[in-house]
Amino acid sequence: MKVFVIDLARCNGCYACQFVCKDEHVGNDWTPYAKPQPDTGQFWLKMQEEVRGTVPKVKVDYRPYLCMHCENAPCIEYCPIEGAIYRRDDGLVIIDPEKCTGCRECVDRCPYRAIYFNENLYIAQKCTGCAHLLDDGWEVPRCVDACPTEAIKFGEESEFADEIARAEVVHPEGGYKPRVYYLNRMKRFVAGTVYDPVEKEVIIGATCTLAGNGKTATATTDEFGDFWFKDLEETGTYNLTIESDGKKKVFENIDTEKDVNLGDIPLT
Repeated sequence: MKVFVIDLARCNGCYACQFVCKDEHVGNDWTPYAKPQPDTGQFWLKMQEEVRGTVPKVKVDYRPYLCMHCENAPCIEYCPIEGAIYRRDDGLVIIDPEKCTGCRECVDRCPYRAIYFNENLYIAQKCTGCAHLLDDGWEVPRCVDACPTEAIKFGEESEFADEIARAEVVHPEGGYKPRVYYLNRMKRFVAGTVYDPVEKEVIIGATCTLAGNGKTATATTDEFGDFWFKDLEETGTYNLTIESDGKKKVFENIDTEKDVNLGDIPLT
């Protein structure tokens, strides 16, 4: 069974995957795999970009996002037309453009919002994993072939056993068993800059202790007075203690539902 393994630490947001997906499918009729993708409005592979934190403590997340080709695919389960949506022997999920009646049930049922509706053709459409190319001798889809950093990989599930063991999937709680795996997903952070308001200089080497969710982590401010705590849980509250030369400051109940930049922190 085929899988996609996407290493987000390698992705630099170049958008090559999104561009070549458009190049392959816009204006090209690959029936019985897919009818042409519209020029606008559909991204069978979409580069999701999220700016996190606030200036100057900012990180940018890039995530190539596509149909998850679920093992327990709701689109197949709820499609009223037998065979209109099916799973190939290699695991790729295909919407047959000749059998689709345009009921939109799959569009509404997809938990990943990865299925689009073509108003002109009156059919549902999505990523095919470039099945037409695979059947013509290609080893990988266009997005994988074009990725300059090899962030996107594609192949047999057994080949990626080690990566899959360390990877995460989107909406694991749903039990859909998606076949797109993400490595090195960036988690929440708490950051700030510590300075001496009297000397009007940043403080280097201040000890910062973050405690919460049953864990404690420490960091020291760098030559710019900055500290970062990364890879934090997205649902949790933390207490932060900053100490240097007998001075101390405490922040309580820091909520990491979003990334937190505490800004410039005077230590008095």
